[in-house]
Amino acid sequence: MEQFVRIFNLCVFAVFTLLYGYQVIYTIVGFIYRKPERITEPPKAFHKFGIIIAARNERTVIGHLIQSIQNQNYPKDKLDVIVIADNCTDDTADICRDLGAIVYERQNQELIGKGYALDYLFKSMMEDGRFDDYEGYCVLDADNLLDENFIAEMNKMFDRGHRILTSYRNSKNYGDNWISAGYALWFMREARYLNNPRMRVGSSCAISGTGFLVHHDIIQKNGGWKHHLLTEDIEFTIDSVIGGERIGYCEYAVLYDEQPTTMKQSWNQRLRWAKGFYQVVAHYGGKLWKSIFTSRRKALPCFDMFMSVAPAYLATLFTILVNFVIWIMTYINSALPESIRYMTLSSIGSALASFYFMFMLMGTLTLITEWDRIKCPVGKRIWYLILFPVYLFTYVPISVVALFKKVVWRPVEHTEAKTLDEVR
Repeated sequence: MEQFVRIFNLCVFAVFTLLYGYQVIYTIVGFIYRKPERITEPPKAFHKFGIIIAARNERTVIGHLIQSIQNQNYPKDKLDVIVIADNCTDDTADICRDLGAIVYERQNQELIGKGYALDYLFKSMMEDGRFDDYEGYCVLDADNLLDENFIAEMNKMFDRGHRILTSYRNSKNYGDNWISAGYALWFMREARYLNNPRMRVGSSCAISGTGFLVHHDIIQKNGGWKHHLLTEDIEFTIDSVIGGERIGYCEYAVLYDEQPTTMKQSWNQRLRWAKGFYQVVAHYGGKLWKSIFTSRRKALPCFDMFMSVAPAYLATLFTILVNFVIWIMTYINSALPESIRYMTLSSIGSALASFYFMFMLMGTLTLITEWDRIKCPVGKRIWYLILFPVYLFTYVPISVVALFKKVVWRPVEHTEAKTLDEVR
């Protein structure tokens, strides 16, 4: 038994190191090469974009977003704001029309979720002839705010041939509490230490909910928005990577969005994300794994995306539970040597300490490199950094519950009605 415990924990460590070691390289690349070179030469063309906003009862915040779009340093005749007012019971649609947006309204209590709303919008635009007016579509959430150069920066990279682009995601409310800070720090880490290195090594980046640009031809090829799992963003990412697309990252296109501040809100949202990841693995895991070995061009992006959606939290929990069960057995079976008891406790403690240290290092590096982009008192920054691993550890029970619970899409209430000047 003692040898089993030793070999089991050694194998788990080896497997995790083998599968996730490449992210250490990403971290080193992201830390050394903090910012990609900025494109300074003017684009060949100012492409016409449809700015898509999916909104459900967003009267409190959507006006500020539309104003930030209208204030872009980009030709006004090359941008149209297009809102899909999805199952709204307030005056969101009227507010958007008054601000000059093109509005489509949808009422459907059976097919609920952002993916269905986007699909309805694009198909409606195809039917009324408006779809072909735009070369690309930028998809936003109603609570977002855009830096005034957001579209101009995205256009530079779109102009260079990037058919799908994601942006830098900052926060409107980093300083509210440790939950909102946990979200914000994670998204900043994703931009700097995942998407930034991915671009540098020639892999594909990942879409993260909002602030992404898609070429007209991709949506047309898909016949609208065909991704309807609970995490339609990662589903779109995985499907695109399998199809051979390389998603680019635009460091200088910055948006700000609102993060949940209560554990109830956060639990419900991340429960949907966890369930959505399981759905993505079930639907696309086989194709991803196959592409790793059948296409040299797709190998790294598909491996990266497979590891991004793999249920690592569950694997970690399983390892801890195996050691815990053996620890219990040492009390039940007196024939087992006492040394096993200390070995399993040591393994559990080492696993928890290692993950806390890893998450703390991840948060610290992100806080250091993104310090100037964070609006929050210094004392709170340090305190929220200490609690950042706690925020990530809460994914463990969420991941377990998501295995067994039926999860439906639920809207997150947005209340941070701030202007761009207030969040920077």
